[in-house]
Amino acid sequence: MASLLPPVALSLAVLTLSACSIVSPVPLWELAKATGGMATMSMQSEPGEAVNTVYYPHAPFTTLCIEFNPNTASADVIPALQTALRAHQIESRVYDEQSPVAACAVWLRYSAQMTWDKRPMTDSYQAYVSAASLTLQSAKGQVLSSSHYVVDPDFGRSKWATTHDKLAPVVAALVTGIVPERRGAPLSKEKS
Repeated sequence: MASLLPPVALSLAVLTLSACSIVSPVPLWELAKATGGMATMSMQSEPGEAVNTVYYPHAPFTTLCIEFNPNTASADVIPALQTALRAHQIESRVYDEQSPVAACAVWLRYSAQMTWDKRPMTDSYQAYVSAASLTLQSAKGQVLSSSHYVVDPDFGRSKWATTHDKLAPVVAALVTGIVPERRGAPLSKEKS
């Protein structure tokens, strides 16, 4: 009987404590915040989408020249463009906007807007590409195609995706003229 006394006494002591000391809402609140932050981060890391794409039929090409834009403050835009172009078997070279190069039949001109914000679950600000515009032009300046990227204004779905993940769908639309259906597009109604 002496061995039952300590567990019984412990049980009685626990029952006399207030409920808030046994089950605190603070850990549950922190868990809810962390789960929400991770869901937000997951959603905001989705690949980008091509928008406002215009494509004019033109002869196929396997090389192009990229005109360097000194007003774009992101160092990873050109590598992202070149990687996306290589996925379509298109080789590229980068030239300064002032250099006269007559050997380029097709030019890619771009601009990108950078914005600063805090990533979920961090306290520091970080720059990210919030918009980009890509245009393919012939050596004579004729527009062959144009496509854009913009962060989803409602949920910022691709806000924290890599620059490559943002621009690859835009490059694909620019080169092929095919724009995949938007993720948030409503389902089409069946014809009756």
